[in-house]
Amino acid sequence: MESLFNLFYECSGISTDSRNITPNSLFIALTGEHYNGNLFASKAIESGARYAIVDDIQFANNTQIFHVSNSLIFLQKLANYHRNKFDIPIIGITGSNGKTSTKELVNAVLSKKFNTLCTIGNLNNHIGVPLTLLRLTQEHEIGIIEMGANKPGDIAELCDITEPTYGIITNIGKAHLEGFIDFQGVLKTKTELYKAIQNKAGVLIASMDDEILMEACKKHPLPLITFGSNPNALIVGELKYLDPFVHFSWHNHTYYSPILNTQIVGKYNFNNFLAAISFGNIFGVPVEEINKAIEAYVPQNNRSQVTKTARNTLIIDCYNANPSSMKSALESFHEIQGANKLAILGDMLELGSESVKEHKIILDYCVQNEIPFITIGPLFLEQNPTGFLNHEAFRNQAEKMNINGKIILLKGSRGIALEKLIDLF
Repeated sequence: MESLFNLFYECSGISTDSRNITPNSLFIALTGEHYNGNLFASKAIESGARYAIVDDIQFANNTQIFHVSNSLIFLQKLANYHRNKFDIPIIGITGSNGKTSTKELVNAVLSKKFNTLCTIGNLNNHIGVPLTLLRLTQEHEIGIIEMGANKPGDIAELCDITEPTYGIITNIGKAHLEGFIDFQGVLKTKTELYKAIQNKAGVLIASMDDEILMEACKKHPLPLITFGSNPNALIVGELKYLDPFVHFSWHNHTYYSPILNTQIVGKYNFNNFLAAISFGNIFGVPVEEINKAIEAYVPQNNRSQVTKTARNTLIIDCYNANPSSMKSALESFHEIQGANKLAILGDMLELGSESVKEHKIILDYCVQNEIPFITIGPLFLEQNPTGFLNHEAFRNQAEKMNINGKIILLKGSRGIALEKLIDLF
């Protein structure tokens, strides 16, 4: 297979979509439930691809198209082959919540000193991770790879491809329970990252405030860099206040920072900041540059964003939601200085048999803490009859509600599409 791998080095990059072929690329025909890339191999060549890889031999009909038994496995093995041409630190990041924000913050900090390769967006699955690794060039000095999981074994599979040398699990929460069945399934899968780091004799980074992660780290005797509000951590942070942006300071054994004024909302991002600072310390980024990176970072893609309109202040965090992230968002929202708040909550999807219980817990929290709320989605509607079935139903009533002068939290699963309501406020 190595001879086929070497085709990659004659090309300018990888293409997996025949509609977006880049000149001189290697087209890999992937097959899914609703698509068959093999059908478009010849078109990819006609569009400028240098070579194509297919896993249906009938489509290997010219000298530029090569047949393999499984195109996806070829892509993954090619990515691992390419990764092993580089003797650079590779950071693996996973977790139930916060992994994308942590990845972006780590990249912002390390980019102050190094040429980094970083996962784009949330391309963190069995296809996205290989495509990221195949972007590695001789100019890169550190790789930062986000890893997502929907079912048991996913992280182990991604680690086999990536072979990370540094690893952080942001947290273990109740996410994708349909695939994992229960919390223990999530824990077992996420901590596969620690096993992979152990195989590389690497370094673990973890929050000392998280008892579950600290216990998991004990099972993997490796160098451990800790952070958190615990005074025994190597990087100690102190959350100062929320307005709604996070304001905090940090110190290690030799340095005390001023208060850092961030452009991110959510107390739940406090540990994400400290994680990024930890990586900056590990790799010798000057503390002044670390602080500049933290204060300059502005989130994108409806993650912990603040938008001030003529009528309201919006906290937009509707890229995804699960019980852990929803509870954290509401706890932070509750602590924000200022009155006249409103939480607009969308259903939390992929919770399986735990769905009814977890949605009730969220509504109970709002009632107990006197957080005014509106719910959107059929799952919340079962327990809150005054809620709305979908965002269209809410839009039809919104003008009558006269929502003005409020701090509004928009939090829900991506499938509920709460971002389509932003223009209303």
